[in-house]
Amino acid sequence: MARQQIKRKKNAINGWLVLDKPYGITSNEALSRIKRIFSPQKVGHAGTLDPRASGLLPVAFGEATKTVPFVMDGRKVYRFEVTWGVETDTDDTEGEVTATSDLRPAPDAIAAVLGEFTGTILQVPPKFSAIKVDGERAYDLARDGEDVTLEARPIDVHRLDLVECPDENRAVFEAECGKGTYVRALARDLGRRLGTRGHVTALRRLLVGPFGEDDMVGLDEILQAAGELAEDEGVQSLVEEFVLPVREAMEELVEVAVSLDDAARIRKGMAVLLRGREAPLNTEIAFASHANVPVAIGSVDKGRFQPTRVFHL
Repeated sequence: MARQQIKRKKNAINGWLVLDKPYGITSNEALSRIKRIFSPQKVGHAGTLDPRASGLLPVAFGEATKTVPFVMDGRKVYRFEVTWGVETDTDDTEGEVTATSDLRPAPDAIAAVLGEFTGTILQVPPKFSAIKVDGERAYDLARDGEDVTLEARPIDVHRLDLVECPDENRAVFEAECGKGTYVRALARDLGRRLGTRGHVTALRRLLVGPFGEDDMVGLDEILQAAGELAEDEGVQSLVEEFVLPVREAMEELVEVAVSLDDAARIRKGMAVLLRGREAPLNTEIAFASHANVPVAIGSVDKGRFQPTRVFHL
């Protein structure tokens, strides 16, 4: 007789785990490991990192998945190394060499052009990217040998700093940028602008939206803590140690405090009239809270809060 499969109990977890994704695994592989440790009812991540990149990968549990867009739309900070003299078809170390140059730019020359790559600029994404072309991912078409041509699109680079030049072949940068920016394309375009070629040889993400380096926790640290749990212990101690509250993702939004009765109405999808001189009259997006606990995301129109997504916390 076939052995009956035992289903592991799923845990009701709400909040954010700010993972320091290690080099060499995909974001989905990292998420799978988190799933095995926490066994959450619902989980997702905000912003994919390539296998050859490390750093901040925000993981949303439960009700936090409703706030993923606010994290993904936030600013990001990357520290990355560019190696001069070689350009590849992927703009990083995974691709085939497509062009070379003997020129190595001096630090002063590099610093002099960085202003051209800040502000709102046009960028052609790498052909090995997840952008869709006629319904297909660009990287799938490129891997099949098709000639992929992507249109330039506007991106926001708020800051681009030269951190150091370890030697004449390499330069380390830090970029603060908006949604849709490809650091690999920045490296490619910097190389071309400087009369040489360039590709990314190291990449680490340091900030995504409200989450920064101080929030990150390593996978090994989580595994060690999980391994130290007693047999009769659940994951609650891991949640208390590593998981941040749902509201952390909404720090940039307008918050409106509501009464217990109004919170109950909002959870039923009803609009409520906001009280108090501090209450906003109009705002496209806000979140209501009671006793510091998020109740719903919504909008304010003529002093009335209308919920669009309700939290069950």
